[in-house]
Amino acid sequence: MCAATAGQRGRRVLLVDHADEVGKKILISGGGRCNFTNIHTAPDRYLSANPHFAKSALTRYTAADFIALVDRYGIAWHEKTLGQLFCDGSAKQIVAMLLDECAIGQVDLSLGQPVGAIDHADGQFRVAIGDRTVTATSLVLATGGPSIPKMGATGFAYDVARRFGLKIVEPRPALVPLTLGGDETLFRSLSGVATEVIAKCGKTQFREAALFTHKGLSGPAILQISSYWRSSETVGIDFLPSHGSGWLIEAKRTRPRAGFASTLASALPARLAETLADRLALSGELSAMTDRKLTEAEQRLADWRFTPNGTEGYAKAEVTAGGISTAELSSQTMQAKRLQNLYAIGEAVDVTGWLGGYNFQWAWASGWAAAQSI
Repeated sequence: MCAATAGQRGRRVLLVDHADEVGKKILISGGGRCNFTNIHTAPDRYLSANPHFAKSALTRYTAADFIALVDRYGIAWHEKTLGQLFCDGSAKQIVAMLLDECAIGQVDLSLGQPVGAIDHADGQFRVAIGDRTVTATSLVLATGGPSIPKMGATGFAYDVARRFGLKIVEPRPALVPLTLGGDETLFRSLSGVATEVIAKCGKTQFREAALFTHKGLSGPAILQISSYWRSSETVGIDFLPSHGSGWLIEAKRTRPRAGFASTLASALPARLAETLADRLALSGELSAMTDRKLTEAEQRLADWRFTPNGTEGYAKAEVTAGGISTAELSSQTMQAKRLQNLYAIGEAVDVTGWLGGYNFQWAWASGWAAAQSI
């Protein structure tokens, strides 16, 4: 995005990727259909040490701007849920579109060659690529974070940033499944069971599906809350977000002979209902249970506390939280304050979006913003 935009502004651009083809993460995104943006994009849906940093780029290059580009190429798309936009066809269409945009800007590509030493002197950056060295007045770090290392992802951007004195906010896996241990391993026996919940951590909450796995918890609600979770903190789960206060007592009055587990199973997957009933130590008919006991059960089900013992790490993380500190960059140009003509964009920067196209929109917007300044 940055290369194409700068090229079309008349700049001579070399786009370097150590992979043998561009856009590998784009190709696997959204189940191969690329969740390329979100129509509800707003700065408050991004995490950063500076919550205001993303405002400038996001308001100057919006989801509507990227949709217009997609439409111009005749790429069919649809809204799946919660403002998430996907290609009807394939993520390959988005990569092809971006490559076409680069071609319009006469961008040169260097693929499949390792990048070695990067230096700066006399107003020029020197970059060793394979067995040659190239020079340029501007350098843009657009190499993302270490999430999904099997795709070739590394912390390369952080290493280069440190080389030039830029500070890094401690990177960590985000949009990542959480793992359970101790007496909570019981829930891992529910692997494959999914249900709509509200997942909570601190003051943040998301209402979407949660999925039990053989390692712990996943699904959209869990991936979302994982970006806010820190080690040793608890995650609260409301297993019955559509049920108001007093629903169990009302069930007891209308169906007194119904079993507790079967009552839960009317709203939850049977295996999950049985496990929750066991953990609550409630069995038998509702009529045998006091209103107080049922109220306590309701409260527990509305805020069931899990203490994850970790995450599934960068291998399963969709993005990386943290990165190059926003305090080091101009929010308008993405240029480093310490070194003129050094830029950092996208996931390499300490800006992390929600699940559902937000991180792609940050990539497009930050890339566009930097390209206006180069």
